[in-house]
Amino acid sequence: MAELLAQHVSVYYGTNRVLEDVCLDIDERTVTALIGPSGCGKSTFLRLFNRMNDFIPDFRLEGEILIHDANIYAPDADVEELRKQVGMVFQQPNPFPKSVYDNVTYGLVLQGERTKAVLDAAVEKALRQAALWDEVKDHLHKSALALSGGQQQRLCIARALAIAPHTLLMDEPASALDPIATAKIEELVQELKKDYTILIVTHNMQQAKRVSDKTAFFNFGRLIEYGDTPAFFEQPQQEQTRNYLNGHFG
Repeated sequence: MAELLAQHVSVYYGTNRVLEDVCLDIDERTVTALIGPSGCGKSTFLRLFNRMNDFIPDFRLEGEILIHDANIYAPDADVEELRKQVGMVFQQPNPFPKSVYDNVTYGLVLQGERTKAVLDAAVEKALRQAALWDEVKDHLHKSALALSGGQQQRLCIARALAIAPHTLLMDEPASALDPIATAKIEELVQELKKDYTILIVTHNMQQAKRVSDKTAFFNFGRLIEYGDTPAFFEQPQQEQTRNYLNGHFG
């Protein structure tokens, strides 16, 4: 069943159109990779699903974005509730200058949760899900900024998971990391899709091959091709896709 649905979506920043008539459906508990050259609109598309583009001046949307059949841009949509349901992990690890524990509980505390036993359990669960618990369980009250880059990114994933979203948006989550940390993030993505729907923007086509079930290729604001990842890479249907995969541009 499609959990996320884009129907005839166009996006404008002022008079500049950055996405044009995109239609895409994403099944629950799958990993979908969004690929394409810089400036093609893939990150803008990703951010539609938790309304992060709302913060950009002169942003305007045509078409509909549906999550569980509800239009998340409807006038009565609860944006705060949406962002609890759709977590986000950015390109650069961005832990808060707080302890590991306080980073993970940040969203829960913001929602009014104060019970120590509840917070303790949430911290352990989220850090285990992010494959970080064994590395930090004895350092929960030390600064998150003391962690390595790869650990910081997994902490940011734990922070997103702690508020129990159903969907995780990842905007090039491994591009700032070394190969070992990148491999851990990729393993983690594979593990998390058992419980979450994941959209991941990546410049790394090998990474898209390794982690995703489906791949969407964007170019000049248009969705050029979308399909099951093995077939997408082995037998692309569109000439633009073939040229991109063969390194002719991008």
